[in-house]
Amino acid sequence: MNRNNIPLILMLVAGAVTCIITFIQDYPIWAKLLSLLIVLLVFFFLGSLLQWALDTFDIQNAQKAKEEGEVIEKGEEEQGEQEDKKEE
Repeated sequence: MNRNNIPLILMLVAGAVTCIITFIQDYPIWAKLLSLLIVLLVFFFLGSLLQWALDTFDIQNAQKAKEEGEVIEKGEEEQGEQEDKKEE
């Protein structure tokens, strides 16, 4: 899933739920619009925060994988050199 869409999807789902609830509860139109605006802003912020956290975790995981890959390669090179010395 494209992470750029997380805040938008979260915001729109929360907005749809808010519209349904305010319609069922028979809120006046100004209360419906005000609650919808507040919900959209809050959930957009929460979605952006979630997207940032997931991107940060991915960057950290990529760095760890790169470091582990370098360590493994160095270890393999050292083993290869040791085997060459044993053969001589």
